[in-house]
Amino acid sequence: MDLFDYMRENNQAKEAPLAARMRPSSLEEIVGQEHILGKGTLLYRAIAADKLSSLLLYGPPGTGKTTIAKVIANSTKAAFTQINATSAGKKDMEEIVSRAKESSGMYGKKTILFIDEIHRFNKGQQDYLLPFVEDGTVILIGATTENPYFEVNGALLSRSVIFRLESLTKDNVKELLLRAVRDKERGLGGLSMAADEDALEFLADICGGDARSALNALELGALSTPRGDDGLIRITLDVAQECIQKRAIQYDKSGDSHYDTISAFIKSMRGSDPDAAVYYLARMLYAGEDIKFIARRIMICASEDVGNADPQALQVAVSASLAVERVGMPEAQLILSQAAIYVASAPKSNACTLAIGAAMERVGSEKIKTVPPHLKDSHYRGAAKLGHGLDYKYAHDFPNHYVRQQYLPDELLGTVFYRPAEQGCEKQIKEWLEWLKGPGRRE
Repeated sequence: MDLFDYMRENNQAKEAPLAARMRPSSLEEIVGQEHILGKGTLLYRAIAADKLSSLLLYGPPGTGKTTIAKVIANSTKAAFTQINATSAGKKDMEEIVSRAKESSGMYGKKTILFIDEIHRFNKGQQDYLLPFVEDGTVILIGATTENPYFEVNGALLSRSVIFRLESLTKDNVKELLLRAVRDKERGLGGLSMAADEDALEFLADICGGDARSALNALELGALSTPRGDDGLIRITLDVAQECIQKRAIQYDKSGDSHYDTISAFIKSMRGSDPDAAVYYLARMLYAGEDIKFIARRIMICASEDVGNADPQALQVAVSASLAVERVGMPEAQLILSQAAIYVASAPKSNACTLAIGAAMERVGSEKIKTVPPHLKDSHYRGAAKLGHGLDYKYAHDFPNHYVRQQYLPDELLGTVFYRPAEQGCEKQIKEWLEWLKGPGRRE
């Protein structure tokens, strides 16, 4: 590297965003992710000993996936190459593989290939890498914000260790903000600035565990706020709020967050928590989720989890589904809110769900049972000669519109599929059926 190269790289480093400048360069500087990077953990030991195998780093933006890769780059004796799947093509990978083979054959040196946003690679690109990962030509480190079980080739998954990164805690982010404020070499410490406690608390909380977002907001505030009479750049709560604007929801309609949020929404309705249900509904609406998809999930929950405990829940859900298609957004959010809150607040029973599940299991696992002759169709010539429909008792001809007779096949007599719960309308259904079919009941 000549003097001009050195000066160019040095200037680029100084002009890099604060989040990039403050990126840790050693394991000891990393904040958070103690579950995978605490001393003594597998990943910590592997990095410290420079004994890495292929791995996938999976987690939300701003949680340290690239940081971990940079720390590995700084600590390994292997050749380290980084590409981004959004811009790299097969030719780039062919060149990397060629250099890796040369490095291994001539110098006995391993090559670590870090692929950021690996989920952006298509199946063909991932398949190309597979043999070189398998034979050790490259040690793969992939970073992704999406669930790798959905987005990454199964063969690559089986040859990699998956580490899930969690969103940073509020205290983690605040520690990084304080570090940036005080650091005079890489951070903002040389600007003669101060940040109010409530401003740092706000940024650490509102960023949703995304350290990059909080650091970007802090830097924007520092560079755009005029100095006060005391000569200091002061980051107040008002400045922090202005710089970060509103919370950016981490939600990808085709990815992991989509499934996690809809799962939380359904489980909140099932768990009779209308506050949680409407919160997750708001998250989905805010992120632009398909309102028809949300309406379908409410209908399913109304039947699966409420059932006959409140039959009205399904009617509300179906009406909401029709209404949102006719009305559209933004008013559709009112209709979805009403339906979700109704279903969440309704008494619950999964008796109908269990009944059809048990019946389907019996039908699928046993020989088809014979329909009792008196229940068979008798509306055609010759049916009587076959004994079809003979001795059938028409329920409406009897008191309470009920008469005892066999309905299940002979082999299933006495089997109970539907067991009403002690909730809402289903409690009444249970009492009615018990009274109707009770011992000694006269027809």
